[in-house]
Amino acid sequence: MGRRGIYYEEFSAGRRYSTDRRTVTEADHLNFTTAFGFFEPLFMDRDYVKRETPYEKPVVPGALTFSMAEGLTILSGILHETGIAFLGVDLTVVRPVFVGDTIRVAIEVVDRRETQKTDRGIVWFSHQVSNQDDETVMAYTIRRMIRRKPR
Repeated sequence: MGRRGIYYEEFSAGRRYSTDRRTVTEADHLNFTTAFGFFEPLFMDRDYVKRETPYEKPVVPGALTFSMAEGLTILSGILHETGIAFLGVDLTVVRPVFVGDTIRVAIEVVDRRETQKTDRGIVWFSHQVSNQDDETVMAYTIRRMIRRKPR
């Protein structure tokens, strides 16, 4: 990677970042659902989906969409060597994601606060995950512990 992420002091409310894009592949879907036991017909059974849901093909689990969004966030580099901990998330799934959809993440700093420890702070981010049609598919606010600049 080579570059350092962003320190706590450099994050300010309203600042925005964006990630690269990534297409959800059949391999992503199959590997995730089988590795983690997502054997729900909504995710695995094309006939069931066509017969019992408003969709034409199986839905990608929201947990996979979230994981991919977080991967894109990490790959953006903003947390490289400065992110210390994931502290919590408030997440809403807005619309389904399917194999073949391409997602990206728009990130906005919402707030930050100092902690008792002088080497770190807490930053709140708003993440909007969009598909290839620029439709929001997931929205979440996440808290992260971020390293402060060395003294």
